[in-house]
Parts: sequence; C-alpha cells; structure tokens
Amino acid sequence: MIVPSVTLMSGVQMPLLGLGTYKLQDHEQLKQSVSSALEAGYRAFDTGAVYGNEAHLGQVLKELLPKYGLNREDVFIISKLAPLDHGPRAKEGCRRSLEQLDCEYIDLYLVHWPGVEGLDPGDSCHSEYRAQSWATLEDFYASGRFRAIGVSNYTVKHIRELLMSCRVPPAVLQIECQPKLIQRELRDLCTEAGIHFQAYSSLGKGALLREPEVMDIVRSCGRTPAQVLLRWAVQQGISVLPRSSQPCRVQENAQVFDFQLSEMDIMRLDALNCGTRFCKRDSSKIA
Repeated sequence: MIVPSVTLMSGVQMPLLGLGTYKLQDHEQLKQSVSSALEAGYRAFDTGAVYGNEAHLGQVLKELLPKYGLNREDVFIISKLAPLDHGPRAKEGCRRSLEQLDCEYIDLYLVHWPGVEGLDPGDSCHSEYRAQSWATLEDFYASGRFRAIGVSNYTVKHIRELLMSCRVPPAVLQIECQPKLIQRELRDLCTEAGIHFQAYSSLGKGALLREPEVMDIVRSCGRTPAQVLLRWAVQQGISVLPRSSQPCRVQENAQVFDFQLSEMDIMRLDALNCGTRFCKRDSSKIA
C-alpha cells in the first residue's frame, strides 16, 4: 500500500499516515508495532523527547529497515522539543534528540508545548522562551539537521505571535483533533498561513469508537470505527498518527485510503463538535 503524502512548505514530502509511539516505551513492544507498521506501508513515525523512547525508535528502525528493503531516507521521523528544554536549553534539547534517534537529520522537529515546564501558565516569560526555542529550531533547519520545523499544541494566539517574528514559518501544527474537537479556527489559520494541520488522538483515546453516530456510519460503509474516524481526517487533508501496540490494529488503521465518506457523513461527524478534549492538558491558558 502506498500512503499519500503532503508537500510541506519546506518542500519536504510527509506521509498523511504515521505511527504514533506515545506510551510505547518497551523496546520489544515498540519493535512489534513498528514492524507491523512498516509491513502495512507506514513510512512516518512520531516520537518526542518526553515520550522517553527516541533511542528505542532509532534503534528499532535501524534493525528493521533492512528487513523491509528500506533505507533511512525512505522513512519520515518526527520528534519534539521537551517543555523542560525551552529557551536557553533548546540547543541541547535538539542535539539530544538527534543523538537519541542516532540520526544525522530529523525530518520534522516540533516545539512540543507553548509553555515552559514549571513556570506559572500566566508568566510573561513563556513568550520569550518560545521565541528563543524557535530561533534554535530555525538554526537547526538552516544547517540541514531538521528538514522541516513546526509546533505542537499551539493556540491561534501562539501561532499568530510566532508568524509575526519568525524567519522560517512553521511547516506543521500538530494538535488534538477529532469530531468532538474539530478545531475550525486553528484549521482556517493554518490554511491561510500555509501550515499543514496534523491530528493526534484521532480516536479520542478509544472513546469515539463507541459513539452512536460513528457506529451508524460504520454500518453503512462496512468499515471499522477507527477507519471511519481516521478517514474523516485524511479525506480533509489532515494527517494522522494513530498508535497501537496490537499488530492487527496497526494494519487495520492503515486501510483508510481505499474508500470515501460521503459529504453527509463528514457533516454528521462534524456536527459532534462540542469542544471535548480527550487529552486533558489545555494550552489555551499559557501566556
């Protein structure tokens, strides 16, 4: 299976489907998931410094790529700067991610959170630290060690602030997005600024798999609830990062490019929008 890609503003091609690795910290469990993903056609893998598995992912990819006849340049690796490493510590944080992944370059590197760990949410220093962190990412991008740079969990306010001061605009915003949190304002801003919009928690941590409206669409199209929810995103040009430790689920989640939801199905899912977050941390309080 060939996964469609999107061209980021840096000119880099990123697959619309990637494997999320949050909470996959056991080496063998991660290896099993990555192996299933490579077999199913996944070519993008998402990690982050705070996940504690960058080194495992780097090692697992080195072990598995030859098995599938692939090289480093055939996969797209995403990682993120830890909130603890904002500002003056950003350079070291970026270097550490490269070392942990044991890569000469990372395809997409994101600022994971708009706030600094340990600082009061209303502290005005957050803005200053964000600017320092972004300048560091721009330097790593200029040197070729990051092929694209972006942000995660930024609000409209944070993105507008960044766009006013940056030398290199963010190529990607990665944030929670699913039918109960469709993020219309953020998506419109990303479209306007040429920023690719990427979703995590597409399945609402499993809660949306039992949603009556989703189940009704499942019955009409003969697909699984997860496939319907992932299709809702990719059909609208939103890339997704489903995570699973079960090989059958990893492979099932890849089967989202061979069917279409009707316009009415998309509208019915959009109508579930009620601002519900399944990831409880809310960045809107960060100054």
